[in-house]
Amino acid sequence: MKREVRSLSILSLYRLVRIEFFKCLELYILRRDTRVIQELTGAVYHNEYRTIEPESGDYIMFVKGRSVLVKKSVLAGNGILEYLKLEELVKAKAECVAAANKKTGISENDGNSENIKDNMKFTYLFQIETSKGTMKFFLGENDKLPSSLLNICSYEPQNIFREKKPDYMAFAGVTACQLANWYVSTRYCGACGALLEHDKKERMMRCPKCGAMHYPKISPAVIVAVTDSDKLLMTKYAGRAYTKYALIAGFAEIGETIEETVRREVMEEVGLKVKNIRYYKSQPWSFTDTMLFGFFCELDGDDTIRLDEEELSVGKWLRREEIPTEYDGISLTNEMIMRFKNGEHYGS
Repeated sequence: MKREVRSLSILSLYRLVRIEFFKCLELYILRRDTRVIQELTGAVYHNEYRTIEPESGDYIMFVKGRSVLVKKSVLAGNGILEYLKLEELVKAKAECVAAANKKTGISENDGNSENIKDNMKFTYLFQIETSKGTMKFFLGENDKLPSSLLNICSYEPQNIFREKKPDYMAFAGVTACQLANWYVSTRYCGACGALLEHDKKERMMRCPKCGAMHYPKISPAVIVAVTDSDKLLMTKYAGRAYTKYALIAGFAEIGETIEETVRREVMEEVGLKVKNIRYYKSQPWSFTDTMLFGFFCELDGDDTIRLDEEELSVGKWLRREEIPTEYDGISLTNEMIMRFKNGEHYGS
């Protein structure tokens, strides 16, 4: 009996410590001046791959291209992101079966969770842990989604996750979108054309014929804040829907270091030389399957901008008080601009 009481006490202590940890984590993040989409408020993202099946309470994500299935309530004004859970799929399936059986006169009911799992293939995605518990996310098959669920859900473009809350659910949505698109584009081996199989130990598609291993696509790119005393080089993209101010950006090429990418991209896009390149931070940017590396650097020499008009429509030097950008809590670019605008320390 004493041993049982002691075990219960240890369990209670663990739960208390866990709750206090997440409270402290949330308070720490809220006190920070800036953060971006993957820096979750009071939550921890776990991307370790697991070979498990969904259970009641787990979220099932459905993705078409760059659109994700969300509850329509998020569009009604409350702005709170919600996704389908396994039990909702089970209920909808049961209702479909019951309706079909009523027409045919068959009394058999296969609308339980085990039959749902048999009829639909689920792919484990990731977990997000909060003070309220651990949420597991799986990918479902679009063509097996009961049509009745489209009365309460709709496919929405991934840009919805730039503004909807809570942040950990927005991050879950855009990350699920990235993984879903990788799975769709990685069905066949690029070496021999054979149908690929899910690996049992890691997030990888393996070719059973030639043994080739295919991992998720992550493209390294740089975001560069070029400074000249109290001025920041601000740009706008050419031919894109996004028209707000941005920074120099570009993808790393084969054979160059990420610092060399900084120098090359600045020279190619605005014709400037830079020095004192300082790494700031990185950001997984699932909107474009990219890993972003942020750098601050200083102008080296002539400040005359020679714009690559195929890439940029605007390139100009702005003083801190002239920068129109406001904090959005989403992108690394925005955070870096705000750091400079507010005169805060940056780089290492």
